[in-house]
Amino acid sequence: MSSVGKGPEKFDVRLRWDPNAWDQPPHHLDIIATTYSVDDPYGRPVYVVHFDSRSPDGTINMSRNSQTGQGFGYVEEMTLELARLAPSFARVVVGVAIHQNTGPKTFGDVSNTGVLVVEGYKELLSDDFSQVAGSTAATVVEFIRDSSGGWEFREAIRGFDSDPVAFTAEMGNARRP
Repeated sequence: MSSVGKGPEKFDVRLRWDPNAWDQPPHHLDIIATTYSVDDPYGRPVYVVHFDSRSPDGTINMSRNSQTGQGFGYVEEMTLELARLAPSFARVVVGVAIHQNTGPKTFGDVSNTGVLVVEGYKELLSDDFSQVAGSTAATVVEFIRDSSGGWEFREAIRGFDSDPVAFTAEMGNARRP
């Protein structure tokens, strides 16, 4: 765990994967963020942000979205402005889920997967999902508000075997420190 301090406190989570072959249905991966209140930091999310939504206050939103993986480099991006997040929030968990519309797919079934978490130009996390290759979804990172109001960054690569909807309910039940 590392403290990211009182600096800009604006983070980008980027996702990449290779498109499927032209004669196969596309792989569709999504970045998902869930927020948790001070009153219940490991309970139900206050709200969920994904490809078709943004946070009610505009602090978490998708700036790029892909349903196929086509493009160069990181094809999906979520921006989190934690410095602007209300003090009633204690935790934000970010993960990635694979849509299961065309049958079961795991990270091992999708080539060249990768996630990158940055604060400005500083790389905080880079992972290829190989440690969760048999999973259909995975948490990536969690941000926890400390007693001074700053945010601590924790790498949180953990695999799940659920579809994107079920994953949003499970992803915040991370192991407690």
